[in-house]
Amino acid sequence: MVWNLKRIWLPAVMAALMIPACAPAMAQMGHPPRPPMEREFHMHFGRWWDNPHVAEKLGLTADQQKKMNQIFQNHKLKLIDLHANLHKQEAILGPLIGADNPNESQILAQIDVVAQARANLEKEFARMLLGIRRQLTPEQWQKLKVMYHERMERMKHRWHHHGAEGPHGPMPPPPPSGGGQAPPPPQM
Repeated sequence: MVWNLKRIWLPAVMAALMIPACAPAMAQMGHPPRPPMEREFHMHFGRWWDNPHVAEKLGLTADQQKKMNQIFQNHKLKLIDLHANLHKQEAILGPLIGADNPNESQILAQIDVVAQARANLEKEFARMLLGIRRQLTPEQWQKLKVMYHERMERMKHRWHHHGAEGPHGPMPPPPPSGGGQAPPPPQM
């Protein structure tokens, strides 16, 4: 399958930066939201906008940080609920699939319910990420992308020294850029 890297890059970068920021909100969930691509980024930025080094390097204002915190908080509880619903629907699906005489129509109907629950979670997560992204100026967004690229290069270097699997599992895919430059800005 050929992936349109521009369409994947923005969500991947934002997920890599934001999933760990949601960890407190989603601690009871067991794993970050899907798609699996998002889980492949083993990055621990936390609430990156509250990191003094990152905030200084990006030139974030106190007002921007406050707005980002509010956006995060506004979505936190809904993300918890949506993830719990996804987990519940997956739990219902498990026994249906594992039955000695599986009922295909029940299984397919429950797969639709699971898929919708997952889609609802992903949409809410994207809304939060885009809300936080909108708080950045174009210059700050460019700086953040460069910081991301630099972090990926450091991780790549660490994985190189630990073999293909890396210290924490498979290495995430590199951002779609050539050379040592940050990728071009995604179209929004």
